[in-house]
Amino acid sequence: IAQLNLLMSVLSTIRVPKPGDRVHKDECALSFSSPESEGGLYVCMNSFLGLGSQYVDRHHARSGQRAYLHITRTRKAKEDDGNSGSGHPPKKKPTRLAIGIEGGFDVEQEQYEEDVKVVILPDRQEVTSEDLTTMPDVVRERVRGHVCFLVSDSVSHTLQVQQWDGEVRQESKHAADLKQLDNGVKIPPSGWRCEVCDLQENIWMNLTDGKVLCGRRYFDGSGGNNHALLHYQETGYPLAVKLGTITPDGADVYSYDEDDMVLDSKLPEHLAHFGIDMMTMEKTERTMTELEIAVNQRVGEWEVIQESGTTLRPLFGPGLTGMKNLGNSCYLNSVMQVLFTIPDFQSKSVTSFFFFFFFFFFYSPHPAVAKLGYGLLSGDYSKPAPDPGEENGGDQIGIAPQMFKALVGRGHPEFSTNRQQDAQEFLLHFINMVERNCRSGSNPSEAFRFLVEERIVCQQSQKAKYTQRVDYIVQLPVPMDQATNTEELQEAERRREEGDSSAPTVRAQIPFTACMAALSEPEILTDFWSSAVQGKTTATKTTRFASFPDHLVIQIKKFTFGLDWVPKKLDVSIDVPDTLDLSGLRATGQQPGEELLPEVAPPPLMTPDVEVKGILGSHGNEEDDSLYSPLLSPVLDDSTVSQLCEMGFPLEACRKAVYYTGNTGIDAAMNWIMSHMDDPDFSAPLVLPGCSSGPGTTPTESLSEEHLATIVSMGFSRDQATKALRATSNVLDRAVDWIFSHLDDLESMDVSEGGRSAAESEGGRDPPPGPRVRDGPGKYELFAFISHMGTSTMCGHYVAHIKKDQQWVIFNDQKVCASEKPPKDLGYLYFYRRVAE
Repeated sequence: IAQLNLLMSVLSTIRVPKPGDRVHKDECALSFSSPESEGGLYVCMNSFLGLGSQYVDRHHARSGQRAYLHITRTRKAKEDDGNSGSGHPPKKKPTRLAIGIEGGFDVEQEQYEEDVKVVILPDRQEVTSEDLTTMPDVVRERVRGHVCFLVSDSVSHTLQVQQWDGEVRQESKHAADLKQLDNGVKIPPSGWRCEVCDLQENIWMNLTDGKVLCGRRYFDGSGGNNHALLHYQETGYPLAVKLGTITPDGADVYSYDEDDMVLDSKLPEHLAHFGIDMMTMEKTERTMTELEIAVNQRVGEWEVIQESGTTLRPLFGPGLTGMKNLGNSCYLNSVMQVLFTIPDFQSKSVTSFFFFFFFFFFYSPHPAVAKLGYGLLSGDYSKPAPDPGEENGGDQIGIAPQMFKALVGRGHPEFSTNRQQDAQEFLLHFINMVERNCRSGSNPSEAFRFLVEERIVCQQSQKAKYTQRVDYIVQLPVPMDQATNTEELQEAERRREEGDSSAPTVRAQIPFTACMAALSEPEILTDFWSSAVQGKTTATKTTRFASFPDHLVIQIKKFTFGLDWVPKKLDVSIDVPDTLDLSGLRATGQQPGEELLPEVAPPPLMTPDVEVKGILGSHGNEEDDSLYSPLLSPVLDDSTVSQLCEMGFPLEACRKAVYYTGNTGIDAAMNWIMSHMDDPDFSAPLVLPGCSSGPGTTPTESLSEEHLATIVSMGFSRDQATKALRATSNVLDRAVDWIFSHLDDLESMDVSEGGRSAAESEGGRDPPPGPRVRDGPGKYELFAFISHMGTSTMCGHYVAHIKKDQQWVIFNDQKVCASEKPPKDLGYLYFYRRVAE
């Protein structure tokens, strides 16, 4: 009876989760404590937050919540199946570069026993499942409904619904009778560009007319410019294939009509119509000897990069924390390990963690990043794993970045899945998220940001044109014709063609200077339209650094496509140096006596983030390394706004379209409008980042009480929640992002439910400056590199090597060890930091 009375007193605070609710039963919101940790995990039965034993009392005191689900897991003893003396079956030799699937590298799954009970605070009185059987139906059903949902659903479960090889896709209803035009279009195996905007990434080919166009714009501003979608809306041609994904086993096919990725059983026929013959690609025709040679070659790469031939000494302590592989999350693990070696990200995470802890907040990207940074840097989880086994001596308890992965992948068609991804694409995606969410306060992505100057000289008039763009990564091509061991390569290839399985693995030796030549040698433009001669002519383009970043990222472009359309990775060894001096690549600007090409319009500053485009401003004094170069925020082009309004679109929507496309013209603004017409705040007034909301914001009485309660439960006041929802048209996710991006102003917020804040009364504040760049000497030293093992970005494994206290350390998911032979010549991404003079 006492337990019944106890449950009845808290029954109104116990909510049964609904589909779509985020349930965090695998990880603490404030730490990486889990049900396997000492003390287990407590799940709030109202907000579904997971809390470690050290934080649950604090949450109870702050929120008043008393009912929590206490989950503990204990490791099951391993059973000996009789296959070997160690109790483990003999391991099979891998036949494909994957982890945890048939033919791939084995990952032993631990087995656990789980115990679940209800705990009532502050006295921590317990109610077990046996106790519930004697209670009234209304109590038993409410509690069991909550428990059953929590046990069956979680963030990690959502992450794991897709397998290594992708989701289950349905046959498109258009595949069988797809109309294809006889227009003579033939598609080459490389060099694709959007036929509208010249974008070279995220390119799709329409399977009806062969149009090559860019894909959708993602929520973070990356992706494409929606030209493939607009083409479907104009023509009704439903199916498109993503160029770069075509293999002998299929390709990514999207149905705009069905709004989903689909299967096309006639894909070989549809592709052959445009000159793409899947039947000639390498598939089952390869002999077993050829397959064994290929696998041995890549497995050899696998062993070298992971330093498998040496006994590695495990390392533990602050900054030496391993990360669990969540199923192809090694690309994320490697990138984040390197980023949190950089002081900008370290200091930002420490500052944000204190905000995070104070506000008890976990929903937006900032605290998730802060939590990850604290987990990696503190050393709290850098401890040996229990019973790691002889072969896994370097494994740690480590951290499992489940919530972080769910957050950074939210809404993204690639990073939200459990498929392998490209580490370079993820790095840019994460930088883009940092850019969007650091509009106030320090921005750690500035450590990578630099300006590139492109100088184009018309060879007929000898007049020049200068443009500048923001970039974060230097991409270096691999000139295979510059290999220094050509004879060895030819001999090895001859032996492989003859079926000699003992042929040695020979990698092309490419000088780093040959790769760098792409940055220094002029590029010939044969189809350049010159405003000086009013026609097409030949021009030369030279690319230089207009600023040198604090940290320089270099990507070796190893991934390409053969003439048979098969994606492949170049097996090369490059003598990447420990130090770099790029001073000779400094941009000099307009030369004395040099005439400029007439400009039709001022050149825009191009940047990967569409929301931070602006017009190039003053650079200041280049001799002062501490100076920043502020870029002016875009001013709305009234003529473009007027043209859009004449088409019948709302004025505020037109203003936003011009603002968010950085005054780049009517076409870009129209694309923005077409892709945002369904937004709930499409016609709402434009609110510049950092400014108070203007007239027409959502009145208090129409705000969602559920949204208000959700934000308040995160530790914010009702007034702060009200302001955030007003500023974002009552959209919960955007309101949460907005309120955290204004942490610096929280204490000064004076909002009443019926009035405006002091800042609003004063007319708001000026918008923050656009992207800034740091500048300094162009001398660098190597401090980290990320290597890839496998045949393409869609499979394989990533490992990071980082130099700490003059010692190279290998970060291989949960294994953190002192590196004996860092394979610097086999890297994919290289990270350099500026050398102080």
